[in-house]
Amino acid sequence: MIRINTKITPKSLLPAIDTLFELSARKIARIEKTWNPSRGTPVFTVAGRYTSRGWTEWTQGFQFGSAILQFDATGDPAMLEIGRRTTVQHMASHVSHVGVHDHGFNNVSTYGNLLRLAREGRTDASEWEIAFHELALKVSGAVQAARWTDLPDGLGYIQSFNGPHSLFADTMRSLRSLAVAHQLGHALMGERDRRISLLHRLVQHADTNAAFNVYFGKGRDAYDVRGRVAHESVFNVTDGSYRCPSSQQGYSPFSTWTRGLAWVLLGYAEELEFLETRDQAEFEAFGAKKTAVLRRYLEAARATADFYLANTPTCGVPYWDTGAPGLVHLGDYLSRPADPYNDHEPVDSSAAAIAAQGLVRLGSYLGGRGQAAEGKRYLSAGLTTARTLFFAPYLSTDTRHQGLLLHAVYHRPNGWDHVPQGRQIPCGESCMWGDYHARELALLVRRMARKEPYYTFFGM
Repeated sequence: MIRINTKITPKSLLPAIDTLFELSARKIARIEKTWNPSRGTPVFTVAGRYTSRGWTEWTQGFQFGSAILQFDATGDPAMLEIGRRTTVQHMASHVSHVGVHDHGFNNVSTYGNLLRLAREGRTDASEWEIAFHELALKVSGAVQAARWTDLPDGLGYIQSFNGPHSLFADTMRSLRSLAVAHQLGHALMGERDRRISLLHRLVQHADTNAAFNVYFGKGRDAYDVRGRVAHESVFNVTDGSYRCPSSQQGYSPFSTWTRGLAWVLLGYAEELEFLETRDQAEFEAFGAKKTAVLRRYLEAARATADFYLANTPTCGVPYWDTGAPGLVHLGDYLSRPADPYNDHEPVDSSAAAIAAQGLVRLGSYLGGRGQAAEGKRYLSAGLTTARTLFFAPYLSTDTRHQGLLLHAVYHRPNGWDHVPQGRQIPCGESCMWGDYHARELALLVRRMARKEPYYTFFGM
């Protein structure tokens, strides 16, 4: 269980955050100088050097978005130039990509961050540059929403890249592409000019994810533990019936892949922040009540947050799956800090970076709505995890290593992660999404500490 340190404040983490961004600048510049775009997108490191391997090019937005976040934190114009140039050069295909569920990862991290900074007055973006970013985000949200499977009872979901039968937990964080497009006044146009609300599809997907991928301890099956998350739910697309839980990257459908849990936790926390800004009339347009939607998503966010707190070692960094078979050899591993150098099961620092941001956002959300004690608990848990990540052995201080956040895991079942010589399990390596979310977490906490505008994906 995470040992929450209530004395940690955003301000107390500023020196560590400054160090993180100093290291980050060198690593971004090194990747930009050495990476050959013809090799695809950098995904994870092998012996400290980024390599490309994946099912889709889902990490490109994190690569270029990292430079944009670096500019946001430091004002370095060289980083803004990298982010602007590479977004124009390489991201267009991601805007119109009909085969993936990753639009929120790729396009909000690039076009979205650039538009946000322009709206904040942080860049000299022209009227046409702003319009360019807006158009990309509108199209991205609609294309993502079109990858759709309808279910009975008004439910439905954005299909994973596995196909129309597949609902991935990851997509909860990618829903922000629909949110931004809706905020910009866009809709998906269907047959005979049917106007499909992107907000409606966002709510439908999040409702479906809560109904099937998140467990609430109500006896749904023999492994219904409150807050547990299934990576994937499988449906019969002929009649829309639910068939079973599944997992692509976790150990089993009946344990919890911790990065999937983290995506869900952060996704619901962010959508709570976004949906609070929308008018009741926008929900009434598709027969929903704003208060009921917010209540459902708060329940999902708190359930997954509580499961994370209870099933993560004291430092805030989880092992890659709560049911990983080697954990039995680690004894009472939840009562001490995680050991990334053990010989049985790897930790996943990327899951910690994602979950920490979710905890901070959930805590801030509750604190701003009169629930000070509960808000403080989640916020402090997120800051406790952030403090762990912002120091060794997780922060990569070796400038020769291209990664920023060490001890991340990509795909343990497939054996894609590098095992260093003399070790038994993957360790010491980084991934593009882990590095991006470490930067995003640091930027969020830094803005809170300096009482700057609260960082949200929709702050544009």
